[in-house]
Amino acid sequence: MSTTGHTLHLGRWRAAVASAILGMAAWHGVQAQTTGATSIRQAFENYSKLDAHEKLFLHLDRATYVSGDIMWYKLYAVEGTRQRPLPMSRVAYVEVLDGRKKPVLQTKVALKDAVGHGSFQLPATLPAGRYTVRAYTNWMKNFGAEYFFHSTVTVVNTFAAKLPADTTRTATHDVQFFPEGGNLVKGLPSTVGFKVTDHTGRGLAAEGVLLDKQGKPVARFATLRHGMGQFSFTPAEAGSGYTAVLKLANDQSLTRALPAVYEQGYVLSVARSGSGQLSLSVAANTPSAANEELYVLGHAGQQAFFAQSVRLANGHAQVVLDKAALPEGVLHFTVFNEQRRPICERLYFHRPNSRLVIDAAADKPQYATRDKVSLRLATADGAGRPAAAGLSMAVYRLDSLAAPGSATDIRSYLWLTSALKGHIENPGYYFQSAEPEADAAADNLMLTQGWRRFRWEAVLAGTLPAMPHAPELNGHLIEARVLNKQTGAPMAGIPAYLAAPSRQVRLYNGISNAEGLVRFEARELYGTKNLVLQTNFRQDSTSRFELLNPFATNHAEQPLPPVRLLEQHRADLTQRHVQVQAQNAYFRKALSPYAQPLTDSLAFFGRGDERYRLDDYTRFKVMEEVMREYVPGVQVRIRKGSFHFMVVDNGHRTIFSDEPMVLVDGVPFFNTDRVMKVDPLKVQRLEVVTRGYLHGPLTYSGIVSYISYKGDMAGAQPDARALVQEYEGLQWEREFYAPRYETEQQKQSRLPDLRQLLYWNPNISTSAGQPQQLSFYTGDEGGKYLVVVQGISNTGLAGSSIFTFEVKPAAVAQAR
Repeated sequence: MSTTGHTLHLGRWRAAVASAILGMAAWHGVQAQTTGATSIRQAFENYSKLDAHEKLFLHLDRATYVSGDIMWYKLYAVEGTRQRPLPMSRVAYVEVLDGRKKPVLQTKVALKDAVGHGSFQLPATLPAGRYTVRAYTNWMKNFGAEYFFHSTVTVVNTFAAKLPADTTRTATHDVQFFPEGGNLVKGLPSTVGFKVTDHTGRGLAAEGVLLDKQGKPVARFATLRHGMGQFSFTPAEAGSGYTAVLKLANDQSLTRALPAVYEQGYVLSVARSGSGQLSLSVAANTPSAANEELYVLGHAGQQAFFAQSVRLANGHAQVVLDKAALPEGVLHFTVFNEQRRPICERLYFHRPNSRLVIDAAADKPQYATRDKVSLRLATADGAGRPAAAGLSMAVYRLDSLAAPGSATDIRSYLWLTSALKGHIENPGYYFQSAEPEADAAADNLMLTQGWRRFRWEAVLAGTLPAMPHAPELNGHLIEARVLNKQTGAPMAGIPAYLAAPSRQVRLYNGISNAEGLVRFEARELYGTKNLVLQTNFRQDSTSRFELLNPFATNHAEQPLPPVRLLEQHRADLTQRHVQVQAQNAYFRKALSPYAQPLTDSLAFFGRGDERYRLDDYTRFKVMEEVMREYVPGVQVRIRKGSFHFMVVDNGHRTIFSDEPMVLVDGVPFFNTDRVMKVDPLKVQRLEVVTRGYLHGPLTYSGIVSYISYKGDMAGAQPDARALVQEYEGLQWEREFYAPRYETEQQKQSRLPDLRQLLYWNPNISTSAGQPQQLSFYTGDEGGKYLVVVQGISNTGLAGSSIFTFEVKPAAVAQAR
């Protein structure tokens, strides 16, 4: 297939962006004629058209690993407002970062129909510690690393001579105060959220007192959950005179100053009012507070659900909303003044009722070793109606290193964690309970960890956001920069060609822009390849290339607590060590195979107009004889002592005046002399396109393509000016292996089966009303095993299910 199709897909994306740009420009021209909350809502909706709100969730098989383990994962891609599967990006980037945010493992994973899966082989030399696993798409890179998926895992190196010492212990604590709505204003009652954490981001219990300039107590407060709480008071003076004195559970005292109090301003308060209602109250202390008109906008993700104008009466205004009519998830309420400037903002969490109910159960609560486990899976919505869904499942042994509940939950991540900035401790808590305390704790979370993906100034001004990273709609985008090799300055308008030697002929091209940037949309590029990047050196000899790093280089603040291994963990550490060594010793070959994805065997140009299997003809030892004797579509010319090809244009019954694109295993050769030196005995076939061929932005005067037996360019070397660089394409998919004991002979196998991870399946599908049946076998390790199932429906219902079963060694089972 031609990469013309690739260019058209990117063109459609650019056209969509251009259309939105024109819409914003048109709106900007008439916004003076439209005032109030409607204009703000329209500006927000116009801006949102440019932002395909994409999220990733990554289901890891476990949260604790041993060096040498295999880490398995599944990726779910969803749109960020209603959490429905979003099949936009075709590539995801997954990384494992150490405590210094340095990548220790990186890969690119193919996404198909909004899902993908892969694995990492953890090196045996990987030091013990906490690591961050993060995942993102190229499009998500436009919005900052805080928007990526993050999860913390523990890796223990059992080869170490002793347990790692905790070198990160510190007594530092972080105390932050967040006035509701944004600011403290003199004379206006205000609520202040606060958060107390240790150096790892874990919340600490504390109580305290707020003192004014004279040291007089004006409020007392205490944390509720996860180190967060709130208190209310009315600032009597402007400036920075208020101080909070906190006392921790260990009797340590901390003194922190509150944010400064403004002489004039606005305060926004959001509270539950009456039965099923939500009250938004605005108070002002400004010269225009008597009757100023304000505008209130509510949005969830990229969806504006509320816009209303309110007028202050004696400095106060109120809006009452029906909670049942509000969208689910994290809601943003923003207040604007008459000049359409944002003056207050508040987040509110409307706990989602929508969820995917996963009914997962084993046929027995207890099994013997090497016994068959049968599972039944069915999915439904919250009302019990069957719902089709895509699921992933992990089954692993519980020990002191792997506690239940350590896995990241898909529902709490999509609805809560991904909408807030920073570390959230135990996000599942806010979904598990509908008690008033859980509502109050969620309100504290909204006060202290608010986050927005954009700047209101840019939204209201119609300023387009910087979107340097295009979505990968069809395949991996490989980016390079074309530079002048003498000055290093970017070079614009330079045609560039990218290829990886292979028997499957693929060629990608592009023309550098004003910044020297050129993009190649590389479909079906899997595994480690040697990329050849070059220009047509007959036309340009002054350029050089830099291949750009496709991985993000910016990072979010993710606190990583130290690994504290105690003597009580030694037995489980020893067992884990033996498990990994037994797996690698006895099942290495079974764990190594990778599934080869089906790829198009045709060349990018389809089938040539002339095709030759050289074994069907007299074998010549010189390529010139091959071309002259039985390739009528190509005429060989010699000019100034050098060979040149001229292709017959059958469509116009003439000969092209320009030279054709000459390829050896897909790699362009612009010096025909190099091709003539290729040994014909190493070439299997030859194809010729005897017509003009439009390939992306470039046109070729015919194509001459040689395919060798080994796909190694038959020993030919590209031009010395070409950039040849090893590159990791999309990850091959490793196949999960687990022994099966269906026969007595298999059960009597003497190979030790010490698996800690019994089962991993990222490709489970349930249809509406049709339960799914799965089975696997236990190993030789007794103990309690945890089953974790996560997934999402086509309509955006997310959910998980967790249960356990026991494995008893045969001797123990018989004794009972």
